[in-house]
Amino acid sequence: MPYARRTVAALTCTALLCAGLGATAAQAHRPGPPTSETFHRLATYPVYLNRPAGTAVADPTVAEISAVSEDGRTFIHTDALAGRIGFVDITNPAKPQGRGTLDLADLGVGAQAVPTSVAVVGSHVLVVVDTSESFTNPSGLLAVVDLATHALVRTLDLGGQPDSIALTPDKSHAAIAIENQRDEEVNDGDLPQLPAGFLQLVDLPGTDPATWTTRAVPLTAEALAGLDTPQDPEPEYVAVDPTGSTVAVTLQENNGVALVDIASGTVTGAFSTGSVAVTGIDTAKDGVIDQTGSIPATPREPDAIAWLDATHVATANEGDWKGGTRGWSVFDVTTGAVVWDAGAELERLAVRTGLHNEDRAAKKGVEVEGLAVATLGGQRYAFVGSERSNFVAVYDVDDAARPRFVQVLATTNGPEGILPVPSRDLLLVSSETDDASVLVRSSVSVFGRGKAFARTAGTQRFPSVVSADDAAGNPIGWGALGALSADPTDRKHLWAATDAAYSTARLLRLDVSRTPAVIDRDVVVTQGGTPASLDIEGVSARRKGGFWLGSEGATGAGNALVRTDARGAIQQTVQLPADVAAGLGKWGIEGVAVSEDRKGEHVWVALQRPLTGEGTRARIGRYDVTTGAWAWFGYPLGTTTTPGDWLGLSEITVVDHDTLAVIERDKLNGPDAKVKAVYTVQVPTRDPAPGTVGTLTKTLVRDLVPDLRATNGWTQEKLEGLTIGKDGQVYAVTDNDGLKDATGETVLLRLGDASKVFKAPRR
Repeated sequence: MPYARRTVAALTCTALLCAGLGATAAQAHRPGPPTSETFHRLATYPVYLNRPAGTAVADPTVAEISAVSEDGRTFIHTDALAGRIGFVDITNPAKPQGRGTLDLADLGVGAQAVPTSVAVVGSHVLVVVDTSESFTNPSGLLAVVDLATHALVRTLDLGGQPDSIALTPDKSHAAIAIENQRDEEVNDGDLPQLPAGFLQLVDLPGTDPATWTTRAVPLTAEALAGLDTPQDPEPEYVAVDPTGSTVAVTLQENNGVALVDIASGTVTGAFSTGSVAVTGIDTAKDGVIDQTGSIPATPREPDAIAWLDATHVATANEGDWKGGTRGWSVFDVTTGAVVWDAGAELERLAVRTGLHNEDRAAKKGVEVEGLAVATLGGQRYAFVGSERSNFVAVYDVDDAARPRFVQVLATTNGPEGILPVPSRDLLLVSSETDDASVLVRSSVSVFGRGKAFARTAGTQRFPSVVSADDAAGNPIGWGALGALSADPTDRKHLWAATDAAYSTARLLRLDVSRTPAVIDRDVVVTQGGTPASLDIEGVSARRKGGFWLGSEGATGAGNALVRTDARGAIQQTVQLPADVAAGLGKWGIEGVAVSEDRKGEHVWVALQRPLTGEGTRARIGRYDVTTGAWAWFGYPLGTTTTPGDWLGLSEITVVDHDTLAVIERDKLNGPDAKVKAVYTVQVPTRDPAPGTVGTLTKTLVRDLVPDLRATNGWTQEKLEGLTIGKDGQVYAVTDNDGLKDATGETVLLRLGDASKVFKAPRR
């Protein structure tokens, strides 16, 4: 589909928007939504904090599909990895409180019981449970649990392996997709693989579960004629229309949707979701964000589905083994026609907000999986989740045929469950990825809509950095901002750089006169006219033009200072002294800064970790550009008692002629993060004797953990950039690691006037 371009001014209409995503020219010129329409992050709750007593912190525990009590105060989520469901109190949405878990094995429903979905009816939790022993002998049940006591009230046999559940608006019926999923190891995962799946209806005539009954609805080949493999429908996700009369069922591997009348329990229609070609996207895993790629006409293969109104459904086109189109679509159920498709919109959103996942470019990109629709404050919204780029895109769908992008919300890794709570103007997003070995933990993100929540939300809001369009009309690709520098001639701009997360080294110019800051220019670093591959961990713009870069090597010998001209062409490379390089491991240069005095230009270098045999003392070096001489000083790092942790330097900047500022940080994130701090050191009036290391004394300037926690999101590990802008303001930025073992969120901190941050430095 065509994409309208926006001006940079339109991109930054509010602090909460990332624009440039209109599907039509008319959309491109609409003003941003008022604060009353936008969502504000209130809390991020790691579900491992709610683990059972005696369970190790590192044990996998996840939040997948979720439901909420009818009073909107208790959040219930499935945990398939642990075979349990969790309960979280959100009476105060800004401070979720764990209320324990329920192990399905303790209910006597089987040692291998896996919860796949959950719903709430009155005082009961309906837990959909997969009890299958094999793909060829699928089984499952519906466990009815008392919400208050967590006691098992009743089980109902579902007759197969279940997936999702949906309730009618009046909660008199439930619909459950019985997938009877395929075995990916059989016949290359292709269909058919019987037994066939079907739809299970549960009639809920009253509050007493003893009166509840089931009705199986076969999804026969005759009813699904024309789909990919109608004899094996593989139902995935269910949604009930606003009138409570019709269930829409996605048949993901069949690339279709079936419609079932609840009263009669019959299939009333089915349609293919078709194929779509997408252009203007990155399709190669090569370390380059190249938006000139395309995919040919590809089956949508929808996962989640939701009704926008009585005649339109929206699908999240995740894809399976044959498809996936990186977006979402709207269909008219009366004809099966596509009335709107996102095309490359979400891919471009990911690029613009620094959430592009290069590792997934050759596969299904942002991989849209979750989708929910609800009316909050009289406004109809669609919430669309990107499993691989860790965000939820919010759309105004009052006009079902013309969705309007409103906002992007950052989540933690693998958002799957998307749960609006209209009665409380809340949105809950459960993210399923959990890997304690890399400090990526599953969590629940809580967002509140409107002005009341704006007043209580974090002061640091996402996105804090977006990119403008390049000359070709594509968002400038960016991520992994591991360094920061003032522009010595421009009050409006800073410079940052990408690190080894990408194969080509680039310098990025940030306009910080806007909120969010806008990346409005990129400069490719070249060597002999060819793009260079550097791990840039330090950058400092020179007053005379060009840049000094700090490139970290895989080994000590690979570390170097690199000087470029203003166009990024490398003019000079300076290796570290041999004795210093020999003492470095894989942690080398992590910051550079330039100072000038009557003796000429000097480049300061921060080495992240101590040299071999130097204890807890990291080195700061000064390179004299005129003479080529080095002087070295020892910086006393703090200590940590956390197993596997260490402290190190990650940036250096010049405060005044005899004062340097550094970032000292640990390697922890989330609730465990403890050390993310700015310290100053005074430069000695005399250099240490050649071959010796001088001693520095540090002074704490600011603990930045509270600033990072003020996002109300996941506390980021890699605080790696710090500078004083030409405007006199202090800025810091986090490195999102290109989303590798990280949430991908970039936080640009605006710390205030340097004279206050650094207590009126001497001139």
